[in-house]
Amino acid sequence: MSIDPARGITLRAAELNARLRSLEEQLAAIRNARSDATADDEHDPEGSTLSSEWSGVEGQRADVARELAGLGTALERVAAGTYGICASCGRPIPPARLELLPGATLCVPCASGR
Repeated sequence: MSIDPARGITLRAAELNARLRSLEEQLAAIRNARSDATADDEHDPEGSTLSSEWSGVEGQRADVARELAGLGTALERVAAGTYGICASCGRPIPPARLELLPGATLCVPCASGR
């Protein structure tokens, strides 16, 4: 991670917020299509159903929201001076792991043990 972990976390949060807006727009379009009285995609053998499409997009939205919440907690750890320290064993979390997963609270061995 960069010298200023808060900056990296904030940049990742901005990316995720943009992704979240896009997913919410997709969900609104699917809800709109599902409310169309003439849409009978449940019996269309040619493609996926709106229900399965909604389920996939909603799953992605939930994942993004969960990661955003973790980033908020990561910013709190930065302010407290505990960012980058494993919540389980107290050892440093490798910078490469924090760069990949800025909200990580566990080092690799501790995360692997769960």
